[in-house]
Amino acid sequence: MQSIEVLGQTMSVSHVVTGPVHSRILVVDDEPQIRDIVTRALEAAGYGIDSAPDGATGLSLALSGEYQLVILDVVMPVKDGRQVLRQLRRLRPDQRVLVLSCLSDVTAKVDLLDAGAKDYLTKPFSLDELLARVRVQLRTDPHAADQAAGDIVRVGRLVLDLGRMQADAGLGLVPLTRLEILLLRTLMEHAGESVPKGALLASVWGIDFDPGSNVVDVCVRRIRSKLGFELIETVRGAGYRLAS
Repeated sequence: MQSIEVLGQTMSVSHVVTGPVHSRILVVDDEPQIRDIVTRALEAAGYGIDSAPDGATGLSLALSGEYQLVILDVVMPVKDGRQVLRQLRRLRPDQRVLVLSCLSDVTAKVDLLDAGAKDYLTKPFSLDELLARVRVQLRTDPHAADQAAGDIVRVGRLVLDLGRMQADAGLGLVPLTRLEILLLRTLMEHAGESVPKGALLASVWGIDFDPGSNVVDVCVRRIRSKLGFELIETVRGAGYRLAS
C-alpha cells in the first residue's frame, strides 16, 4: 500500500478492479506519484493503460502502439512534452493528446494547443475533472465509441452499458455516474453473493477511506432512486447484494 498526495490530501492506494477495456490510453509523466495515481484512476474507470517515465519512451510507445488518447506531461527529462507533441503531430497527426502540466501561464497553454494538443489541464488537478476531460476526448473518437458500445454486462433483467454509462433494469435506459457504474458492475460480478462495504470501497474508489465512511451507502441510495429500491438488497452486517 502506498501513500500518495493529490491536491494536498494524502491517500492510501490499495487496488483497483478493472473491467472490460474499451479504450487504450498512454500516460507519459516523469513524476512517479502522478503517473501512478492517474494510471490507477483510469484503470478503475475501465481503461487499458500503458505508461512511460520520460518523453523519449512515451514517443516510442505512442508511435508503435494504438492509443485513443495520450496524456502528456511537458517538463520531462530526455525529451520534453513539446518535442513529443511536435513529432506526434508530424508522424501521427490523428493522435489525440491531453496535456497535463504544472505550467499554468496562458502562453504555454496557447503554444501547446497550437502545437496540436486537444486539451490542457494544469497541475494540481482534480481526478474527477481529468476523467471528465478524458471522456470528452473519447466521445469524439469514433473508434473508441465503437469499442465502448460493445461493453455490455447482463445479469438477469439488468443490463449495464459501460461504454455509454447507462443501465436498464427493465424500465428503459437510465444514465449513471462513473461511481454508480463501477459499484453496480462490482455487484453484478458477484451476483448472488453479498459484497462487504470494505470490498466495494476498494474496488470502486480504489483507495482506503475511514471505516465509518458512508460513501457506499450514499452511492447505493442513488442507484436505487434511479433503478428501483428492490434492485440492491441490504445484507445486515455483510454489505450489499444484487437482487436475484
